[in-house]
Amino acid sequence: MTLDRAAGLTETALALAAGDVTSRALVERALARIEATQGSINAFRIVRAEAALAEADAADRELAAGASKPLLGVPVAVKDDMDVAGEPTAFGCCGQFPPVAEDGEAVRRLRAAGAVIVGKTNTCEFGQWPFTEGPAFGATRNPWSTAHTPGGSSGGSAAAVAAGLVPAALGSDGAGSVRIPAAWTHLVGIKPQRGRVSTWPRGESFQGITVNGTLARTVADAALLLDAASGNHAQDPHRPPAVDASAAVGRDPGRLRIALALKPPFTAVPARLRPEVRTRIVELADRLAALGHTVEEADPPYGQIGLTFVPRATAGIAERVAEAPFPALLDRRTLGSARLGRLLGGAPLRAARRAETVLHRRIGGFFTTYDVVLAPTTAAPPPRIGALLELSGFATDRAMIAACPYAWPWNVLGWPGVNVPAGFTADGLPVGAQLLGPANSEPLLVQVAAQLEAELRWHEKWPAPPLAERSAAA
Repeated sequence: MTLDRAAGLTETALALAAGDVTSRALVERALARIEATQGSINAFRIVRAEAALAEADAADRELAAGASKPLLGVPVAVKDDMDVAGEPTAFGCCGQFPPVAEDGEAVRRLRAAGAVIVGKTNTCEFGQWPFTEGPAFGATRNPWSTAHTPGGSSGGSAAAVAAGLVPAALGSDGAGSVRIPAAWTHLVGIKPQRGRVSTWPRGESFQGITVNGTLARTVADAALLLDAASGNHAQDPHRPPAVDASAAVGRDPGRLRIALALKPPFTAVPARLRPEVRTRIVELADRLAALGHTVEEADPPYGQIGLTFVPRATAGIAERVAEAPFPALLDRRTLGSARLGRLLGGAPLRAARRAETVLHRRIGGFFTTYDVVLAPTTAAPPPRIGALLELSGFATDRAMIAACPYAWPWNVLGWPGVNVPAGFTADGLPVGAQLLGPANSEPLLVQVAAQLEAELRWHEKWPAPPLAERSAAA
């Protein structure tokens, strides 16, 4: 049996378990695709060719012995903010970083599920921006249009999955960094409840706003990877009750009350929903109504939630800069954010952390009227490569907020959100919508996402392979 690039995580795992294909064959093919597309897509910072093949051979021996694990032998990728034993964790920064000694908890759990980590994907410096570019590795490009960014900061993971290099990948989301690139590359992206997927060796990442999540072409695949990676280190401060995301796929969610939230949350600079994106989101709302749900326009009572985000985000950057081995090589915008973070790291940060309880109560009350929020994931389609790279710090913030004002409130709240593909602009650029819920609502969001997927069949649409990959396959 030959699996093509359309084979997802679930299909690949089943084929391996049935003996229809070997892990070594799958990893060799993934490595060949990565090599063929590094010049055009540039999804990977580190490719673990020798180590991944050795791990594939070990997986094949386990399979032959009758071992059963959810992802045994399946090649996947992880973002380069996650520790993989024996590899450096540069997190988008310039310089030669030493290899780390141990896997992070999320990677450890993927390995325990049998996955083969083929490489670490590109991300912008400390994951700050909705693009994946920088002097450390160049520009990661969108498989749907290589003139455009795949988004960020999990842009490398998104590009790798969208191009069919791996069937699924882990990313992280601190202000939409899983959901934004998922939207801009036509993928499903799950930002889970805080603590669902451990960020250890950091108990909290960026003062608790950043979580690890999954990117895949289908809801079932994103849920399967989420289940495999979920769980906690003994010292994790956030330990939500377990959920079974895979079991929710295909389960009827019943008739829901869905709030269509089109107004951008509080922002310090102007943000406007672009008409071509609004049209796609409204069409998705109409589809949900046709499925029997009650959909009406309503916006969560965000208030001035942005005032609680900035201290946490910038204090988190200050922490990373303080640990950076090569501070002189950091982007000037990073250093500026770190200076602000040091200023806000005392009383303002403590106030921001305390405000989360108030926000939970106020916005949680919204879910006594509605079950799910449907909102744009971004206000605009993906920008062109380089459009934000050389801007000043203030200009970058303005451009970032204008394009991506919708995702970050759920990072402050720590609650789940799922990006689903919402279609394309007239120019063929992907856009997405996010399904948002209260604490620990991943199963409900997965049910709704899977219901939409069964109707829209978004996973059947693929970008054209890059020329280099077509030439390698010829």
